[in-house]
Formats: sequence, structure tokens, C-alpha cells
Amino acid sequence: MNDNAHDSNAVPDEPVPPSLQGDIERILFPRRRIAARIRALAGRIGGDFGDRPMMLAAIMTGSLIFVADLIRHLPLRMRIHLFGLSSYAGAATESDGARMLGQRGAEFAGKHVLIIDDILDSGRTLAATVEACRLAGAESIRTCVLLRKPPARRKPGGLDQVDYVGFDVPDVWVVGYGLDYGDYYRNLPDIAVLKKKC
Repeated sequence: MNDNAHDSNAVPDEPVPPSLQGDIERILFPRRRIAARIRALAGRIGGDFGDRPMMLAAIMTGSLIFVADLIRHLPLRMRIHLFGLSSYAGAATESDGARMLGQRGAEFAGKHVLIIDDILDSGRTLAATVEACRLAGAESIRTCVLLRKPPARRKPGGLDQVDYVGFDVPDVWVVGYGLDYGDYYRNLPDIAVLKKKC
């Protein structure tokens, strides 16, 4: 049921803000294209879940803006749970494995769960979350990511396939629309490529 993500050859239609031109190489996915893709994803998700109540498990903090926009297009009965996981330390660009923070997800027992993350990279963050929901007794588990990096980025023990994908991206460091570098750039409304010197 893997979604057909749009290709990554986006034609920018938004300029890089002047204050960020020293940091941002280019806009990869402009805000209007993101909005259109989210509406399409919501249509698929809504059709698949039908009238079943949903438990939406959002992996913070990178998925914050994605989740906020997506759920406004999902007229479903749902509960929202915020998962705290950490897979990147500070300004690191390589995942060192997912670590769950705080809650263990017991509220997922018997629920139809949709796990949402910002990006599929090593796959370890999603794998850890899926396993937590499985151990908690979720009735069904589906996964959704805004971005998916190339398969070569997957690490041993990482999840390789997801059910819903926004966009496929090349192996570059992306920021904006909730994604960060050192906790900066989350507020950029487009998805952009960070310059290597940053």
C-alpha cells in the first residue's frame, strides 16, 4: 500500500527569504506544492480508515507542522498522541538510533494507529515507534512520512517501507516546514536544502 510520492525535481516558486540566503541553498518543495500533496495524502488516508476511529501518533518535534496541516483535512474521529523520540543529537546529520522519551504508548491497545513522522532516513525512529505500538497491543498500525530519503540511507533494524509518503528527496539535508538543523529553520514555510557550510 506504499503511496506513490511525487518526485524531487521541484521547480521553486518561492524565493529564499533574504535573511536566510546565507544558509539556504534552494527551495526544494514550495509551500503551495506541499499543501496540495497533503490534501492528496489526507484523501488516501481517509479512504483507507473509513469510519474507524483513529489514534494518530505524531513523532515530535519535526512532524509538528505536517501533522497540524494534515489533520485539518481528515474529517475522522481521532485521538492524538505525541510521541517523544530522539534520533539526532543537536546539529548532527547522522541518526544515532532512536530513543523513546517518556511515555511508552499503553494507550494504543486495541486502536487503529497512524504513526506520522517528518522523514524516513535510517528508519530506526519509525521502527522503534511501530514496535512500541505493537507491544502496546495496537489492532492495526500504518505509517506516514512527509519525506523519504533514498533506500541506501536505511540502517540495520530500521523500517524500510511506509504506507504513505509525501515526497521522495535526495540525500541532502532538508529544513523547513517543521524540519530543523540545530533546532533552527522549523518555521520556514517551504522545504529547503541547507547549504553544506552550515
